[in-house]
Formats: sequence, C-alpha cells, structure tokens
Amino acid sequence: MDTRERLSHRYGTLLDPAFEPERTALLIIDMQNHGVNPAYGVRERLVARGLQDIAGYYMDRLERIVANTKQLLSAVRQRGMETVYVVVESLTCDGRDRSAEHKRLGIHHGPGSPEAAIVDDLAPRDDEIIIKKTCSSAFNGTPLHYVLTNIGIKTVIACGVITSGCVECTVRDASDLGYEVVLVADACATWTPEMQEAAVYAMREIYAKVYSTDDPLARLGVRDGAALSS
Repeated sequence: MDTRERLSHRYGTLLDPAFEPERTALLIIDMQNHGVNPAYGVRERLVARGLQDIAGYYMDRLERIVANTKQLLSAVRQRGMETVYVVVESLTCDGRDRSAEHKRLGIHHGPGSPEAAIVDDLAPRDDEIIIKKTCSSAFNGTPLHYVLTNIGIKTVIACGVITSGCVECTVRDASDLGYEVVLVADACATWTPEMQEAAVYAMREIYAKVYSTDDPLARLGVRDGAALSS
C-alpha cells in the first residue's frame, strides 16, 4: 500500500454499505441546465472568464457523468428506490433569500426558471423529491436531513457537480450526520483532473466509500439498465 493509500486509510476502512433498497437513496446534486446543459452557455461562460483550457475538459466530463448518472437513475427506479434531487434555486426572483456566499459569487437561479431546471436526460418523474438550496451543502438551509430521516434513508449514493464544491460539502455533512455515504466518482465533475483527484482523495475512506458507476449497479442487481439475473 503506497503512501496515498495509507493516508486514506489512516482511520481504518469504512464498511461497505448494505445498499438496502428501502434505506438507500440516490442523491443527484446540481445537475441543472445552467451548469450542465451546453445549450445554456456553459462553455461560453468559461471561455469569457479566460478559462478556455478548462472548458474542453469540463464539457467532455459533463457528457460522461450525465450518461453515468442516467444509468444510476435507471437502476434505482427499477428497484423502486428513492431519488432525491438537489438544485440551486432561489425562493425569490431577485435572489434576496440567497446565502451570503451565493450573493458574493453571483449565483442566482430564479424560482421556476429554465436555468434552475434539471437537465432533460435526468428529469424527475412522478413524485421524486426535489430539494432547493442557495448554499453549497445540500444539508445547509434545507430540510434534506429531515426528509431523508422521515423516509427511512440510511445510505446515500452521491453524484453531481461540482465534485470539489457542492458535492464534497454535501458528502462531508452527510457523513457527519451519520449516513453511510457512497460517492460515485465517475458520475461527478469539477473543473480540472487535478481538482477531481484531490477532492475524491480527500473524501475516500474518511467521509465516503468511493466507487465507479459499475459498482453500485452491480450491488443493486442492475447493469447497463438491465436487471442482472439473480
């Protein structure tokens, strides 16, 4: 075991979550038009900020994580499990209810706005739960913990954007609140490969078990959208 692995396991190894369908939820974080859908100017905004070199990597990464999240979503729906979406969306049109952080960063998606909507490929169905936030962690300033407790969730499977931002904040808070946390690393994106690696490294075996998409699909008895034979 190399130094990095020894450091990840400095407090031992987290137990593998049980993946009990009635106690497990897929948590999809900030997969919204504004930050994910190319038609909403994601690449153009990065280029306008002088981040041309980052735009290509990030857009390619988004394409892959949407496809992987779609597989996870299909799997949990097949098993009748809970999916909970978290989105950045203000309560007010002028965004006066936002956190100081979001005001400072200029992050604002008005209520019911197209920018706030979840991308079509991952659109909610029926009565799947949507939690709205105006901060980084999905557990701050929202009823998420209350809702997950009420529906009996003990394990969360986390994916979305940004790995080194809202995803990591949410994973850390979920762990602190006592949830078993699974981070699906190849269903998450951030701005550079280095930031992705650093964020995943920080969470691995301390706050979350880190898996690739195939792992939870296999554990749920589903692969590539088709149920595996028992």
